Amino acid sequence: MRDADVEERRFPSFDGTCLSRHRLGQGPSILLCNGLGGSYKAWAHQIDYLADRYTFHSWDYRGLYASAPPADPDALRVEDHARDAIAVLDATEQDRVVLAGWSMGVAVALEVFRQAPERVAGLVLMNGVAGGLFAGVLGRPALAELLPRALRTLSLAPGITEALTRRIVRMPETVQWAKRLGLAAGTLDEGVFGELAASFADLDMQIYLRILERLGEYDARPFLSEVDVPTLVVAGERDRFTPRRAMREMAEAIPGAEMMVVPGGTHYVAVEYPELVNLRLEKFLRERGWPPRGAAS
Repeated sequence: MRDADVEERRFPSFDGTCLSRHRLGQGPSILLCNGLGGSYKAWAHQIDYLADRYTFHSWDYRGLYASAPPADPDALRVEDHARDAIAVLDATEQDRVVLAGWSMGVAVALEVFRQAPERVAGLVLMNGVAGGLFAGVLGRPALAELLPRALRTLSLAPGITEALTRRIVRMPETVQWAKRLGLAAGTLDEGVFGELAASFADLDMQIYLRILERLGEYDARPFLSEVDVPTLVVAGERDRFTPRRAMREMAEAIPGAEMMVVPGGTHYVAVEYPELVNLRLEKFLRERGWPPRGAAS
């Protein structure tokens, strides 16, 4: 995937917030709902594999990367990001798309379905949960109370937080330590991961932490039984941030959902085992009503 091939446009969202959206490929549309702190480049392998048959759309979350922060500092909830996603569909004249969400993008994709189910043809939910985020982190429910307090404390000193973040992500040893600690698999594409980390260093950490806090408050579990579109859930066997137990519970709550657990995968399966993820994604799209451009009817 070359940056030169990506069409980037700015547009006003539902509340006037100026967002940056991206488009690449040709064929039926897939809207990428990114992780928190990760741009569409986290999907580089999936885009490279499918861009000759599908069109990928995405956007930078409000306040992150090339998107401006909202005038209302509290308009950073999952519900707001979902309305931004719908605004992307309107701006690109997409009546109906498959939503592919990674990490935080799982919650955003589910909320898009809640707000506008007629716009959703299918869901791909990868390394994320529908709700109870903090209770599932590292498999320690006690963190559900401690993490929100920690986030609020960190947000009071954004300068220090940003300086520390920049130092950590720019250290060449960071990726190796992530692998040693089991936070990433040995097969991790260090090139893609390094590019994401480099861009992460320039984020406004006060906004980032506020978005993370709002994400922890979100819960889509009460309406999972109402999801009536084809759904694929992809989990990593060793994901410390969104344990597969929580993802399995989500899959079981969605009628007819399929689930794939990637052996040895962590929170970054899309860049750890891209061939496996790509083939499963392609199979799901073909078999569940979203065939590629040029496919026989």
